[in-house]
Amino acid sequence: MESLESRLNRLEFYFQIVWENTNLDGKPFYMLIIKKELTKQEVDDIFNTCEELSKKYEEQKAEGLIDYVPLLTQFVGMLTPKIAPHEAVDALFKQGLYKEMMREFSEIIKRIRD
Repeated sequence: MESLESRLNRLEFYFQIVWENTNLDGKPFYMLIIKKELTKQEVDDIFNTCEELSKKYEEQKAEGLIDYVPLLTQFVGMLTPKIAPHEAVDALFKQGLYKEMMREFSEIIKRIRD
């Protein structure tokens, strides 16, 4: 069972998100955070991973590379198991976060699924 302190910390985190974004329409990633009951640390880890991979993505793109499957694999490997990779990619893309990289990841996921 989750401790009271842990639950309170999570609820404070959710409240902060809602307060800063009083209208969560158009904020599917923030909605996903709440729906999947992610902790602040889990969200920080996702953003840190995205920052790191976004830099690699831009470097690889500038070098003319066109295969970003290894970056997607790294993203999936570092993602909390509470969220399916396609959910995270879709929500981040729709919210406009790491848009180019998430578009590329979305296309890869679609090719894999088809």
